[in-house]
Amino acid sequence: MDDQGRGSGPRPEGGGELPPDVRPPGPLPYEGVWRFTAPAVDSSVPQARHAVRDLLARQGVPVSDDLIQGLLLIVSELVTNAVRHAALLSPVLAVEIAVGAEWVRVSVEDNHPYRPTALEADHGQTGGRGLLLVREVTREAGGVCDVEHTATGGKVIWSALPLTPVRAM
Repeated sequence: MDDQGRGSGPRPEGGGELPPDVRPPGPLPYEGVWRFTAPAVDSSVPQARHAVRDLLARQGVPVSDDLIQGLLLIVSELVTNAVRHAALLSPVLAVEIAVGAEWVRVSVEDNHPYRPTALEADHGQTGGRGLLLVREVTREAGGVCDVEHTATGGKVIWSALPLTPVRAM
């Protein structure tokens, strides 16, 4: 799946592509797709967050502080959901980071067939709002997110955000 961040995968509205006359030839130095697996255990949550942060810094991805905080929150929530709700049927999860010229996409894949929905949880409960939080952070950044089934019967939950923050009008 190494498509240098330019594959047909989900992207923010407008495709995140520069016009051909503005885009430099070939991929930018920070473009690419990286994937790693982790056991579906609690300790994988901070490890995934740190791995994503370190990867973006190492590749020199031009990401704002606000956007990096949003991405790390999304990664934390998605990995936490996989650990809490899918570990029984999916002892290993996969995290993928795809970076294009003007967008970044993070996804978490597991082998559990259940497709979650964003729930409006009771305010008295301390959990149950992870996917709702992911969708809100994604929306505020001007991105898109979704849940899809995999060919193996599991699911992948992804969020794609523009590297240039959307300005409020």
